Amino acid sequence: MNQEAAPCEYRAVTEISACLARIGELEPKLHAFQAVRRDEALAEAASVAPTLPLAGVPVAIKDNIDVAGLPTRFGSAATSDQPAEQDDELVRRLRAAGCIVVGKTQMPELAVWPFTEPEAFPAPQNPLLPGMTPGGSTGGGAVAVAAGMARLALGSDGGGSIRVPAACCGLVGLKPGPDVVPLAGGVSEHWYGLTEFGPLARTVADAALMLDVLAGTDRYRNPRPESGLRVAFSAAHPSLGVRAKPAIGDALDRARDALHEAGHRVTQARVPYPPTLGMRFSNRWLAGIAQDAQHLPADKLEERTRKMAKRGAKIARKVRPAAEDPFGERMRRWFGDYDALVTPTLTRPPVPIGTWAGKGWVRSMLGVGNWIYTVPWNLARLPAASIPFAGTGLQLIGPPDSEVTLLSLAAQLEQRG
Repeated sequence: MNQEAAPCEYRAVTEISACLARIGELEPKLHAFQAVRRDEALAEAASVAPTLPLAGVPVAIKDNIDVAGLPTRFGSAATSDQPAEQDDELVRRLRAAGCIVVGKTQMPELAVWPFTEPEAFPAPQNPLLPGMTPGGSTGGGAVAVAAGMARLALGSDGGGSIRVPAACCGLVGLKPGPDVVPLAGGVSEHWYGLTEFGPLARTVADAALMLDVLAGTDRYRNPRPESGLRVAFSAAHPSLGVRAKPAIGDALDRARDALHEAGHRVTQARVPYPPTLGMRFSNRWLAGIAQDAQHLPADKLEERTRKMAKRGAKIARKVRPAAEDPFGERMRRWFGDYDALVTPTLTRPPVPIGTWAGKGWVRSMLGVGNWIYTVPWNLARLPAASIPFAGTGLQLIGPPDSEVTLLSLAAQLEQRG
């Protein structure tokens, strides 16, 4: 994110003004934001310190993360409309690096779905494909970045909620492994250990720098190309009988060729997905939704969410943390033979908005499960990213502490995509 050699205050005010102008032009059509900080953002841009790594960079914050002075609605009419008194730690870190918060972004109720269609608020539109979903649950953040209304977005990922919108909107999105980025709200775990927080950006370099800021480190920025890595490829979906569209398989083949030309050892591999993986994920997902909903007025929740929370509360006693699921250990052993795995992020392009409207939670769960490749890596608690390549999103997964490797591979594919 190199800036030109002009006074930082001028650059910051110019960039924030441009972003706010884009928001004014596009927000009535795209509905990316829950709230916009126009006057506050301009005032902060005028006083930003020039030496900070993200000085004057506009960032959008998902609406499950506190920003002082704005409500935190979680995409729901059941939540309070009272403003948060202080910034979340993740927002404080972004501000301390020089970011300017331009607003809070739309999400599905309680971050439940990989599409963003809350009943209480307008559904964001995909800026690349009008009428199609931008994905979810960080759908509003992806729209803001893809449409130029922000340079970065902060999101959460409990089953693909960063990676799916990245794939839908042509962005880079990264779910780090556990203990890399603190969880919003200061909690020790969310959704039984499924959830992590991370960046959405237009480039790998921007995502890597934002990850450093969120993590409080300097190890991820400027990822250097690596060579000779053992890279596995698989188009097989976690659910038996589900296949990706041919164009997505073609993109995966092109990526394999590109990494082979870059000097990596590429292998077609079988990923040992267990047949019960969907159930093991969904039990934690439902129980986690029940935890999020337990102090909210049930009559103000969406019917689908209310039924899911009721189901989750019934099974919660039997649900154990994701860290205890044997799939994680199985995949850590599997990665003893590989440095990274590449799969599609989605089985097909973004679906029309309203695809799962009124379908009920079971039908919706089965439908989205056949669309996404992302949930195994939340259950396994491994780092995973989605990057745009050859017109689709490809997912990169690695063993624990492999974020640097994934960013390096992502940068090489970015150069060749």
